Amino acid sequence: MQSTAKEIAKRLIDQLSDGATLNDIMYELYVRQKIETGLKAAQEGRTISHEDVKRRLLNRED
Repeated sequence: MQSTAKEIAKRLIDQLSDGATLNDIMYELYVRQKIETGLKAAQEGRTISHEDVKRRLLNRED
């Protein structure tokens, strides 16, 4: 059974220390969202090889 976003957020918050700030909570939620987005992209084959990234970075003009 898949967890809802609310359940995931609650578990994440429960894992933080009692001294966590709202900024800490927002950061953890942001990182979690970015990880989930990246994993979904990888599963869908929307990735760029390491070599392509290096080539793009080396060929760009600043």
